[in-house]
Amino acid sequence: MNIELAANFSYILSAGLFIFGLKMLGSPATARRGNLLSSLGMLIAVVAGLTASGIVSYEYIIGGVILGSIIGALAARLVAMTSMPEMVALFNGSGGVASLLVGWATLYLAGNDTATAVLSTVGPATGISTFKAFTAVLAILIGGVTFTGSLIAYGKLSETIGSAAVVFTGQRLVNSLILAGLIGSGVMFCQQPAVDSQWLYIVLGLSLVLGVMVVIPIGGADMPVVISLLNSYSGIAACAAGFAINNNILIVAGSLVGAAGIILTNIMCKAMNRSLANVLFSGFGAVKQGKAIEGEVNPISVEDAYYILEAANNVCFVPGYGMAVAQAQHVVKELGEILEENGCEVSYAIHPVAGRMPGHMNVLLAEADVPYEQLVEMDDINPRIENVDVAIVIGANDVVNPSAREDEDSPIWGMPIINVDQARTVFILKRSMASGFSGVDNPLFFGENSRMLFGDAKVSISGVIAEFS
Repeated sequence: MNIELAANFSYILSAGLFIFGLKMLGSPATARRGNLLSSLGMLIAVVAGLTASGIVSYEYIIGGVILGSIIGALAARLVAMTSMPEMVALFNGSGGVASLLVGWATLYLAGNDTATAVLSTVGPATGISTFKAFTAVLAILIGGVTFTGSLIAYGKLSETIGSAAVVFTGQRLVNSLILAGLIGSGVMFCQQPAVDSQWLYIVLGLSLVLGVMVVIPIGGADMPVVISLLNSYSGIAACAAGFAINNNILIVAGSLVGAAGIILTNIMCKAMNRSLANVLFSGFGAVKQGKAIEGEVNPISVEDAYYILEAANNVCFVPGYGMAVAQAQHVVKELGEILEENGCEVSYAIHPVAGRMPGHMNVLLAEADVPYEQLVEMDDINPRIENVDVAIVIGANDVVNPSAREDEDSPIWGMPIINVDQARTVFILKRSMASGFSGVDNPLFFGENSRMLFGDAKVSISGVIAEFS
């Protein structure tokens, strides 16, 4: 069989694995198998692509597989769940810069329409078609934006740089001028494509700058939206790179990632009550400060918390980033099982943007083997929240902040929240009275039906479990 024909068959197999894997990722029960299928599809695609193009020998392919497997295994074992959002941001950035480099390398094809000449031909291209120039520029542009934008997102998530929105006078005008410069430079390059064209370097430089400018005006609380958007960008950049090098499987894979990212971004935007244009061009909560909150908190001890829970018929856990920090998901599940044995109905209310990346809480609870049937979405729990005897908020803040519903001056005004303040009693597990990632104070802490259980969430819940014992 012709090696190129074998590669095309491998691409079809890979595309099928990608699609089935993506479908299986839609359910926690099949997500692991879906991830495995998608990974297998990518391995087949990479090996088939490198082999058919004759870019490297089998020795290099095997070496790359071994090295990549070691890095992946170490990342899976050593990176804490609290650092998953940062790692996802870096993955998005890696995909973006890879697409940028592929697009750039395509311009060295010297007029050859196949990808085999990427490394076999040295020197500037002499016959770059307009279509190839356009797709290469698109890969460079979107890849550059994704790369630097992801680095800024990583910095905000890891708090190595300030998580607050960075806004200055005329920012939208500056961003518009950068975008106009990118479009103009791209058009000029496509008219007279050449590897050493000054327009190409302008596109490259402005794309890296735009990536920074797009993300800095977005506050830390809105990072789930940014993560999903950058994920979509990385897919679109890969798709453009696929067109540039005429690689079908790269086009398919990039399209799937781009489409999935856009869908997820739309879900995140609705959960934040933001439009996509607002995500791209506005500083979330950069101007409004919100009303000052005054009052007294009502602290509670572990023993008193036990007596209230022991008499409860309906308990709802509301997890947030604090649960990830405390690694409290396993004791949360244990307490839930004890409450169920005591005749209590238990549920877990999940806000779409709880945590710092899409699905963050779902992943944590799945790790603790919490039954998927007990996970309840925000729109489903709110209509019945008044019938909940005890709502236990574990490290969540912005997603349960009544200011989003009551204070028009609040930066999070209009954001849909889980209305835990309407439950009969609210336990709030926090280390201190500090505000959430958005920096917005929470009047929930001062509610008449609210009780603050201060301390590490894992220790506090373990104490309650001990009381039941």
